[in-house]
Order: sequence, then C-alpha cells, then structure tokens
Amino acid sequence: MANTCPTVLTGFQPMLSILSITGPIYLAILAGFLSVRAGLFKASDMRLLGGFVLYVALPALLFSALSTKPFGEIIRPGYMVAYLLGSLIMVTLGYTYSRLVRGQGAARAGISAMGMSCPNSGFVGYPLGMLIYPDFAGVVLALNMLVENAVIIPLLLALASQQKGASPVTAFLMAAGRLVRNPLVIALALGLAASLLPFELPSVLTRTVGLFAGAAAPVSLFVIGGTLAGLSVGGLWKDAVPVIAGKLLVHPLAILAGASLVLASGLLPLDELGVKALIITGALPIFGIYTILAQANGQEDLSAVALTGTTVFSFATLSALLWYLGF
Repeated sequence: MANTCPTVLTGFQPMLSILSITGPIYLAILAGFLSVRAGLFKASDMRLLGGFVLYVALPALLFSALSTKPFGEIIRPGYMVAYLLGSLIMVTLGYTYSRLVRGQGAARAGISAMGMSCPNSGFVGYPLGMLIYPDFAGVVLALNMLVENAVIIPLLLALASQQKGASPVTAFLMAAGRLVRNPLVIALALGLAASLLPFELPSVLTRTVGLFAGAAAPVSLFVIGGTLAGLSVGGLWKDAVPVIAGKLLVHPLAILAGASLVLASGLLPLDELGVKALIITGALPIFGIYTILAQANGQEDLSAVALTGTTVFSFATLSALLWYLGF
C-alpha cells in the first residue's frame, strides 16, 4: 500500500507533462474568451488586436526567425513536399466528400475542404512549437506559410469560386496575387533574403523586430479566445462535424501519408523531428482567418461553428497526440 501513491503519480507524470505544454496555450485562449464575455473588451476589439498580430507581430516573428538562420537550415524540401502532398490529399478527400456524399455546392464544399486542410500555423502552431521544439518552431511556421500561401489557399479559393462562374485557373491566379501582397508573405521573403546576406543585420534592427515578434504568441492566442466569444454558432453542428473531424483527425493522417511517401522515395531528406512537426501541424485547429475567407463566399455560418469546434476539441486531441509522439 505504501508504494501505491508513487506508482500512481508516476503514471500521471506523462499526462501532467503534456498538460504543461497544452495548458498555457488554451488558458491564454480562455483568457481572451472570458475578457470579452466579461466586457473588458468588445468582440470588435479583437479585429484591432488581430490586425496587429497579422500585420505587425507575426511578420516580425517570421523575419526574426528566418533572418537569424543560415538559408540552408531553413529550406527543407522534404518537409515542404510532405506537407504539400498531405494537404493536397486532404483537399481532395474533403472536397470530394463534401460534394458527393454531403451533396454540397461548390462554394460550401470548397469552404468545407478549406476547414479540413488549413491549420492555424501562426496563432496556435507557433506558440505550441515554441514549447516543444523552440529552435525549430520559426522554421516550421515559415515552411507552412510558404506552402499554404503559394498553393493550398489559392487552390481552395479557386474551388470555392467555381459556381460564381469564374474560371478555376483565373480564380487561383487572382487569389495567389492577393496573397503575394500579404505582409506575412513579404516578411517571409525578406527573412529568406536576409538569411543569404554575408553579414549580420544591425542589432538595433534585430532587437526592434524582436520586441514585436515577442508579442505574436500571447496576443494571437488572446485574439482567438476573444473572437470565439463573439461568434454565433447557431444550430449548424451537423454540417460542421465532418469539417471538425476532418481537420483534427484525418488531416494529420493525410500529412503522415505525405511524409511516408517522401520517406519511401528516398529522394528528399526528412528527419524524425520534421515528421513529428508535420503531424502536429495537421492536428492544429482551423486557421484564424477562416471565417473572413468563408464570408466572401457566403459560408460564414458553417465556418464559425467549425472554427469554434476545432479550437475547443483540439485541446483533447492535441494533448493525446503529443503524449503519443513522446513529447
């Protein structure tokens, strides 16, 4: 009997370790949620804070993470190809299921597939990465953003716009053109360019950028919670459940399949940490601008419910995944 308590505590230790990783992430989200519900902030205030994160803090973070590393340590073709393949698998599965099984139109099917395929790499993935692989988190964010903005998001927007009469190719090029002007993409390009320089940037510049970069993680999580507090989820759970399940359960498996193809080919290097980072990326909740992109296609109702669901349920699914992966 005397040895029972130590045994029980030892059994709980791995889960307590996992909760020490995921707990701060979701407590920060809860703080934002409660702050809006308590009236300390208005739901509309989250747009201002979200704008600060999107246009200042996250670009500063990307630039800081990339400009301080050699170019060869940043560009990882194996990771990028695995992520691209896995995401394309998920886009295909999600769009086909939504069209053929659920009987949805092109716009709703495209937005459903977007919810299943686009993770919150910046607002949740990066803060989580800083807790489990801090030296790799910035690179993961940059590579994810590169693949998402160059291919996945334009492709999904093109699929969603089909029933409006626009050519899918034209819609893809228009979406890609808009994303090229995105501050995150600009910061990514500048950071990569700085990594190629034969000299270090002035410390006054790097420290200034670092100040803004440090605000990215806590403010982004706070914004997620405050945004969720202002969403009206209504009675759309039936339509949202496939999107939630696809994002949290199927997407990481699709990305694992992409990583397996890369490893089986033997053509591109992909290490164990890269594979784990890929799987965790797939298991993240839906990205924060989902409702904004969905609104342009008249699907803001579905997107609001799906975004809320993946954010809430990902606490359990991500915690379980981190435990399984041995973090």
